Amino acid sequence: MLYHLLYPLHAKISFLNVFKYITFRTSYAILTALLISLLLGPFVIKKLMKYQIGESIRSDGPPSHLSKEGTPTMGGMLIIVSLVISTLLWVDLLNKYAWLVLISIIGFGLIGFWDDYLKVIKRRENGLRVKEKFLVQFLLGLGIALFLYLDPATSSFSSKLFIPFFKKINPDLGWWYILFAVFVIVGTSNAVNLTDGLDGLAIGPIIIATLTYVLISYLSGHVKFAGYLNITYIKGAGELSIFCGSIIGASLGFLWFNSYPAQMFMGNVGSLALGGALGTVAVITKHELVLIIVGGIFVIETLSVIVQVLYFKVTGKRVFRMAPLHHHFEEIGWAEPKVIVRFWIIAIMLALLSLSTLKLR
Repeated sequence: MLYHLLYPLHAKISFLNVFKYITFRTSYAILTALLISLLLGPFVIKKLMKYQIGESIRSDGPPSHLSKEGTPTMGGMLIIVSLVISTLLWVDLLNKYAWLVLISIIGFGLIGFWDDYLKVIKRRENGLRVKEKFLVQFLLGLGIALFLYLDPATSSFSSKLFIPFFKKINPDLGWWYILFAVFVIVGTSNAVNLTDGLDGLAIGPIIIATLTYVLISYLSGHVKFAGYLNITYIKGAGELSIFCGSIIGASLGFLWFNSYPAQMFMGNVGSLALGGALGTVAVITKHELVLIIVGGIFVIETLSVIVQVLYFKVTGKRVFRMAPLHHHFEEIGWAEPKVIVRFWIIAIMLALLSLSTLKLR
């Protein structure tokens, strides 16, 4: 909005020429979302407490978590509101990718809201049924994938898969790419959801991964940098840097209230939304497989659940003391803050490794 209002005036007021630059608008999108999140946070916590929208703690979980019973949840609404306002203020509103990622985060946010509403307000123990949740997630992901694959404005969108560290291995999936894109988006959404089990655990890696995609989006949308790095040039993808910046700012503001001991939790409305948005950005920028590296924490957490369930069904025994993996470390004696910080450190290392794939081919 500000881009359209102020940049046309740069001929008369030269300073306004800065609105042309994605880097400038990304920086201020981060600050705007952060400020909105910090200002609205106490109000949101107060309202959640007033309407008794509190987290229910599973009785079979770590005993230390029982003290968190009743902590305000569904705080992900704060993240979504903050980042949507910031994105609309700073992004080029004529950019279709910007609207696509906004649809993604709002859509997955609504699914998460529905799930939280049934669980917290209606007291349905498990919220949405698994089949219901996956169906609506699949349909939303399918809509996003079909838009990218079929829309005339994105007719140059490639169905090729680009393998990290390999320059010439680019299998073309054809129509199968649609299902692959759905898998990436829906899988990331649920992986972040599984990781959201400790105070600040999920939001830290989200900030780190999204910061990585700020750079990837900018480079993918810049024809010279994309050519130099031999990555796919996606016209207009640079504007996704502003959206990613808004996620970072809103998430930092949320972390202010979510850090140990948490004043509120994001709930499924936040985790499903952020994961879905991150997966959508990865698909648009054609760095889907890099997401496995940069989002390694989410991948490991998801695999720990899958391995635990399958191994238990086959042998009747457990691989981990408790799944997801972060609970296993709590069970062996790690304090919650130690688990959180160490997972953040691993996320930073994985982000640096993922950025190396831009050049190491």
